[in-house]
Amino acid sequence: MQAIEVSHLTKKFGSLTALNNISFSVGEGETFGFLGPNGAGKTTTIRILTGVSRPGSGTASIFGHDIEHDKIAARQSMGIVSENSNVYDDLTAWQNMMFSAELYHVGRKEREEKATELLKKFELYDRRDDKAHGFSKGMKRRLTLAMGLVNSPRLLFLDEPTSGLDVQSNLIIRDVVSELVLEGVTVFLTTHNIEEANVMCDRVAIINKGNIVAIDAPEALKKTIQSVQSIEVSFDHNSANQLDELSHLPMVNEAQKAGDKFKLYTEDPSELIDAVVDYAQMNKLKIVSIATLGPSLEDVFIRLTGLQRGGEGIHAID
Repeated sequence: MQAIEVSHLTKKFGSLTALNNISFSVGEGETFGFLGPNGAGKTTTIRILTGVSRPGSGTASIFGHDIEHDKIAARQSMGIVSENSNVYDDLTAWQNMMFSAELYHVGRKEREEKATELLKKFELYDRRDDKAHGFSKGMKRRLTLAMGLVNSPRLLFLDEPTSGLDVQSNLIIRDVVSELVLEGVTVFLTTHNIEEANVMCDRVAIINKGNIVAIDAPEALKKTIQSVQSIEVSFDHNSANQLDELSHLPMVNEAQKAGDKFKLYTEDPSELIDAVVDYAQMNKLKIVSIATLGPSLEDVFIRLTGLQRGGEGIHAID
């Protein structure tokens, strides 16, 4: 049985077609990434899958239960962790857990055992009697995820789970998600961080303008655009003109700066390496590191959606 089955889903808002006859499935136990630019239809899809919004036409089912006609059964098997925190600031961490468990109709003994287990797992048990208004953003995010797991869901919807978090919270959440996957939980993940999808997901769907433009494993998607190659180089000294100078080297299709490194896109990495070495010698620079890179999942995303890179990367992802 598929965890999620979407068939010919269409949704319109007036003259705007948010979803255009999309179909896809997510296998039980799979970690599935869902990426798309602003207005692509990503949020609309999630709202339909979680029973918040009704489709215009087509169907969506969760473990065989139609989300529109069998909503209660469909929602009983899922946990939902939205990007916006649903933590109540005036309640303690423990009270938030109990409230969430009651909403999911979890029995009293089970809810207390599960809350204790989850708060310990997310390193919040020592703060269980503290009101959430004093928690950091990372702590609230961890509590939100714990609340979404209190009913032991078979399917977990994660919307931007690590966006803007501190390193500790980020690592804790990733570790817990990895544990859930090993236990057979299906994870439906949306994220701003394309590298996060690359690392965590078995498959990725890219949606653009209401259409699914690609679904495959990250490595398989990368192979579809092998022509997008690059070299990454860093020098012992940087100057304001280097990015412009490197962008005008022969064989460079595009150049961007990432921290102390430059990424130069090319169809001929070996020839470009020779040009970079010559450039360094002419400008009395020492090459600290240089590497040839294949296409990234970000490159696939840009190619399929037509987005442009800015100076600090991609900005138009919701």
